Amino acid sequence: MDKIKIKCPAKINLTLEIVNKRGDGFHNIKSIMQTISLYDYLDTEIFDSNKKEIILSGTSDEIPYNEKNLVYKAAELYLEKAGISEAGVKIFIEKNIPVSAGLAGGSTNAAGTLYGLNLIFKKFNEAELDTLCASLGSDLNVCLRGGTILATSRGEVTEKLPDIKSDITLIKPVNLGISAGEAYKKYSLKEFKPQNNMTEKMMAAINNGEDIKPFIYNDLEYAVFDDYEELQNIKKVYPQAVMSGSGSTYFILENTEKSALDNNYQFINKLRFINHGVREY
Repeated sequence: MDKIKIKCPAKINLTLEIVNKRGDGFHNIKSIMQTISLYDYLDTEIFDSNKKEIILSGTSDEIPYNEKNLVYKAAELYLEKAGISEAGVKIFIEKNIPVSAGLAGGSTNAAGTLYGLNLIFKKFNEAELDTLCASLGSDLNVCLRGGTILATSRGEVTEKLPDIKSDITLIKPVNLGISAGEAYKKYSLKEFKPQNNMTEKMMAAINNGEDIKPFIYNDLEYAVFDDYEELQNIKKVYPQAVMSGSGSTYFILENTEKSALDNNYQFINKLRFINHGVREY
């Protein structure tokens, strides 16, 4: 096998609560994350080379196709840790997940790269692949495992929760992306920091088969909401919508057929919760 296609799902944060700031500059969080049926696709091909060579291309003009891309870093890490010094890796990224949107588009592509290369080279077991994911970023482990996940530490420690089902609609301001760095910095500047314990409440609801909607919550929405009219507009039209990750995407746990907002907002409907992470297509 020298060619493979991987489907990489987006994720949302059903809860995202910040526990504290760590010594390494990251934050400890508690979050219930959920993979959804919105996918990027990676076409990965191995070719003969007398050196390590990584070539990226794709459909999006919003991401770099060089060493700054997490896919490149994931491929580089895999080859290094696997002790492979002479191989070419060519990856084409079909981008459907919005960029800088709080949906883990970059993280799921990186997890998919590690997963796909491991299907080809078969160098690592599941636990070792999990360790590689943790070394690259905070959301990769969730995207690797998929389903309904409790994520703690900086997001890389995962615990599988009972699967839940829901339709979902995404709403994203077209011209607004919010970086995780910006959102966490703004949260740290907030004098009042809510302690709602929504993650524990939602876990209890999941375990008891109860409605999770009353417990959907995001500390980072609280951090950035007042600074962006685009987010306020979403909330005015869809009061039940909640931001995912560091934003700027909002979600509603229902299939909303038609957007009540104008063309300045991307509207993605007919999605659903899924019970898997990255996988072969």
